[in-house]
Amino acid sequence: MTAGIIDGKQIAAEIRDELKQEVAELKQKGIVPGLGVILVGDDPASKSYVTAKERACAEIGLHSDDNRLPKETTQAELIAFVKKMNADPKINGILVQLPLPKHINESEVLLAIDPSKDVDGFHPVSVGRMVIGEKTFWPCTPHGVLKLLEKSGVNTNGAHVVVVGRSNIVGKPVANLLFQKNKNANATVTICHTGTKDLGSFTRQADIIIAAAGRPNTITADMVKEGAVVIDVGVNRIEDPTKKSGYRLVGDVDFDAVKHKARLITPVPGGVGPMTITMLLVNTVESARMASGL
Repeated sequence: MTAGIIDGKQIAAEIRDELKQEVAELKQKGIVPGLGVILVGDDPASKSYVTAKERACAEIGLHSDDNRLPKETTQAELIAFVKKMNADPKINGILVQLPLPKHINESEVLLAIDPSKDVDGFHPVSVGRMVIGEKTFWPCTPHGVLKLLEKSGVNTNGAHVVVVGRSNIVGKPVANLLFQKNKNANATVTICHTGTKDLGSFTRQADIIIAAAGRPNTITADMVKEGAVVIDVGVNRIEDPTKKSGYRLVGDVDFDAVKHKARLITPVPGGVGPMTITMLLVNTVESARMASGL
């Protein structure tokens, strides 16, 4: 057996094409969805990520308000900037790029974002609404994982999903979303983490494995049952002298070995990654609709 590849680039492109049409229709009604982005400092990875978001906004016709602030920006100045965006009717979604410089309390900054514009889904109000099943913005990466499963025809109803990782960004929210009694969810979910003894004894029971541990080769072939679906959220840099950059990107799954046991698998890169920005765009367009009473 060789697994089918879940092509996140292709699925993301299809969703963006749909969004482009939706944005065009909104513009005919005088509604221009807007995303406000704040980047503090000059972290290379964050700069690259924000630039990709700017390109994505331009691609589907969103208004993009991009702000690059110096790393010396104080917490009070940043919160004031966020509150200014809260009050700006042209901004439907606010994204504060993380991580922030060490002198700034991330939690306090996220709390300052108006939940109605929290398109990243990190505000405690958004998290609380998600947990109890109320309408809210879902965090972008977990949302992207669910959309990949849906678009790939994976039936989660009654399936046993093992989530490896318990971060607030991926592990906890994706587990919560998958066990809710909703369409494209309703799964039985097991969460594993660094304190789990004999990880393989759990993953071998899984119909679907979601690897979000942040460590290469966390999931090896002997830990996967035949015919499982494997979603690899991990993005890790490992040294590779054959590459011009000196490194290559790998996930948390031993892809070359696991692809011979899995039914479906996501690659890294090109799997979950493209979906994260795409779901940010989805949330921003939805926020514009909600603000306009549509």
